Amino acid sequence: MDVYEAVASRRAVRGFTGQPVPREALERVLSAAARSPSGSNIQPWNTYVVTGGLLDELKTRAVERVAHGDPWDEREYQMYPPALKSPYDERRSAFGKERYSALGIAREDWEARQRAAIANWNCFGAPAALFCYIDHDLGVAQWADVGMYLQTIMLLLRAEGLHSCPQMAWSQVRETVAEVLSPPDGLILFCGMSIGYEDPAVKYVRTGRAPLDETVTFVDDESSGLRKVEHSARAESGRFR
Repeated sequence: MDVYEAVASRRAVRGFTGQPVPREALERVLSAAARSPSGSNIQPWNTYVVTGGLLDELKTRAVERVAHGDPWDEREYQMYPPALKSPYDERRSAFGKERYSALGIAREDWEARQRAAIANWNCFGAPAALFCYIDHDLGVAQWADVGMYLQTIMLLLRAEGLHSCPQMAWSQVRETVAEVLSPPDGLILFCGMSIGYEDPAVKYVRTGRAPLDETVTFVDDESSGLRKVEHSARAESGRFR
């Protein structure tokens, strides 16, 4: 699978089979993902991979907690601004509509929406999960580094025939995760990631993307209307004396 194919086929899968994920495949992916870029090569990611009975225990604890209506843990970072401006708010709303329409859930059916959300903490049936932490003392640039690392992992998983679903929802039950994983003090749980083989029986809608000219601006001589001025001409004008 080439890079373009990996990018095109990667998506947030929300339905996995129970087929075990080979440990060797996970080790290959994470060893290669360590080559992800980070400022001054500080590699700010702290990753836990959970499978087997320990993952089953974590799923059970998280699902029961959510099903019982226990209050969320306060996130240690802001997921979205309080007022999400245009066009980001419209894109977020469109995603929600597409997501629940694919499941046949009406907007006003709050109970069905809650049941669908609970599937997050069952990892959508995936037999493997990854939890990524970042040190509390690191800054915005390091959070960006972690994002590049996670994207690299998701693309490499495609090369192994695996799918994934990154889930910031796990930060809402971060204390439950910590009870099972016992991370060192000072780490913030950024997200979890479900990993496994896709269940083709689960319906989904491929989410759209904004057109290129909405998010990308090409700046060149032709598009900007600027004239190419030779260095020698500028020098002769006396501007660089």
